[in-house]
Amino acid sequence: MTKTVLITGTSSGYGFSMAEHFLDRGWNVIATMRHPDPTIFPPGGDRLKVLALDVSRPETIDKAIADSITAFGSIDVVINNAGIGLASAVEATPDSATREVFETNTFGVFNVCRAIIPHMRRQGHGVIINVTSSVTLGVVPLVALYAASKFAVEGFSEALSYELEQFNIKVRLVEPGYGPTTRFTANGGPRMQGLIPADYGQFAQGCFEKFANYPTAYCSEAEVADAAYAAATEGGERLRYPAGADSKMLAELRWTTSEDHYRARMREMFAPDIRRMSNAA
Repeated sequence: MTKTVLITGTSSGYGFSMAEHFLDRGWNVIATMRHPDPTIFPPGGDRLKVLALDVSRPETIDKAIADSITAFGSIDVVINNAGIGLASAVEATPDSATREVFETNTFGVFNVCRAIIPHMRRQGHGVIINVTSSVTLGVVPLVALYAASKFAVEGFSEALSYELEQFNIKVRLVEPGYGPTTRFTANGGPRMQGLIPADYGQFAQGCFEKFANYPTAYCSEAEVADAAYAAATEGGERLRYPAGADSKMLAELRWTTSEDHYRARMREMFAPDIRRMSNAA
């Protein structure tokens, strides 16, 4: 029997790649986005449905789920991929920007989970995959509020995984690394304007230089799609699926070394040398 996956945020980047990946493997795919555009996908025949879904508007979630069940009979896997980015200094970030990020990255995940769990519980199975970020494995400077939105999802997902075991519903995390080839950073540009004050200028420039000399290969859309497919299809009790060389490196650093070693290595890779900057000034 053909399985069905619903994916949020499929207009570009990781979500688009996931949708293609599942289609290529014979799944029914519900590709959702705030403003549906079926023309971005190659012809998918009867196995592809492109639907409107805004994770901050529960009524659109309910309608997309209902339309998906009408089309395919059930939803076996949901991938909460929709997300927005934010790079900023905390003191300069207004509540409006913080709330916008949390509405999508955090409350959006909560909204979709609340809507799909009753369906999966009644059908007796399901997989919920929440896409977070490598920042939950290795936090870098100037992303405190974005990281907070993703850490919340990590804690939520782990707790939910225990809660839903009794209904044969698995909850899993896909943790993509840094992927500058996607539109994720570009899409966040307008909301980041003016959020790094002049007093942070030298520090921020040092951070950007570190990222220009990234310690691993960048994460690719294909790697994230592979991780999502594994999370959707594997048995067992695995919770986390790091995707990309940096996420895998950071996962090992985070989980297998001491706190002191981890923080020293993170500073070396991603934070500018404050002492050198002070001397230069």
